[in-house]
Amino acid sequence: MNAAASPSTLGYILKGYPRISETFISNEILLLEQLGYRLRLFPMRHPRETFCHDSVKQIKARVDYLPTELLLDFPRLLSANILLAGKRPAQFREGLALAGRRYHRNGKLATFKHLLQAGFLTQNHLLKDPSLTHLHGHFAHSPTSVTMFASLLSGCSFSFTAHAKDIYTSNPEQLLEKIERASFVVTCTDYNRRYLRQLAPETDTPLYCIYHGIDLQLFSHTTDHCDCAPPYKLLTIARMTEKKGLPTLYQALRILKDKGVQFSHTLIGDGDERDKLLQLITDLGLDECCHWLGTRSHTDVLKQFTESDLFVLACEIAANGDRDGIPNVLVESLAMGVPALSTAVSAIPEILIHQKTGLTVPPGEPQILAATIEEILLDKELRQRLIAAGAEHTRHAFDNRSLVAELGRIFAKQLASCEQKVLSASPYDS
Repeated sequence: MNAAASPSTLGYILKGYPRISETFISNEILLLEQLGYRLRLFPMRHPRETFCHDSVKQIKARVDYLPTELLLDFPRLLSANILLAGKRPAQFREGLALAGRRYHRNGKLATFKHLLQAGFLTQNHLLKDPSLTHLHGHFAHSPTSVTMFASLLSGCSFSFTAHAKDIYTSNPEQLLEKIERASFVVTCTDYNRRYLRQLAPETDTPLYCIYHGIDLQLFSHTTDHCDCAPPYKLLTIARMTEKKGLPTLYQALRILKDKGVQFSHTLIGDGDERDKLLQLITDLGLDECCHWLGTRSHTDVLKQFTESDLFVLACEIAANGDRDGIPNVLVESLAMGVPALSTAVSAIPEILIHQKTGLTVPPGEPQILAATIEEILLDKELRQRLIAAGAEHTRHAFDNRSLVAELGRIFAKQLASCEQKVLSASPYDS
């Protein structure tokens, strides 16, 4: 199916939009538009940052924010749902029953909020725009809950993309229900795909692994990083949360300092554990060599990559099961020709193939991490090998244009199926 010739519109339900930490979503939307797809965006939250990447400014899709606060927005949510219940009583009863079953499992009132948001979306947008035939939720938790309810209420088909935290902190039974009801599911690592298939071994819902990918025109290998000398420049880009393993990283840096290794470490990112981590830097006596820059734009990130000798992440599995998939910053690092080091957690070995495209170490082991940092800094032959293979790996497997084109082909097949159903149901069908 030619996307530009299709009368259908894809409805994207998002947790928030735009978000600096979710550039892969805005890039996906922009590339789909460039392929000829029409989209409408329905975010559940307004942006938290005061700036956005340039790619967001190029997106043409209409954006309609859903009511977010259950108490403050209750009159708007209630009025839309009363109107919808009058128009579609059978579907609304089914939605209430589904919400009741899900609430019985998890005891979370947010389940009814998601139903109300879906009713608002259906009444105010989906029923008024017949071109909206398929809905896609980004993240398997609350956005896909809204998407699933909206599908039930409107009759649109739905799919979703599952990422990391949304998979491993979700109730497996709730997640299975979404998989079984969806037309298809996309996830960003093969590690995730295998986990989801284990959850749903008997369902015939297609499960696709499509990496996020990056813009290889933006992140390109233009600087020679094979040679490095002290003081070494180390870079980390990460949210300041438990799963990023930052305490282990700073403990490793303290070990390197005690050995007399001269370095400067830069951290880009923010998060709930900011105060705790900044205090840890001080407690470890690392204030002079460790610097925190907060959230930064793509331009600043590119500059940091260009000036760095090594990119390092110490990812681990958090107490609640949260973990990374493939952090995009690892892909960006390899594409920029900066050797990368992380842990053998989740799908990270899919980007850092040990001793080939990068090095991986066990999580929570500062001694091993410190020794491996030093190894990459001092072994020129190893650096050259990692840099060359890492850049080739990103070109082959993580080009976001080819990956989004693959996603587009899946959407095209689904939209064609939706349009055929509409034609089959039409009394004017020729």
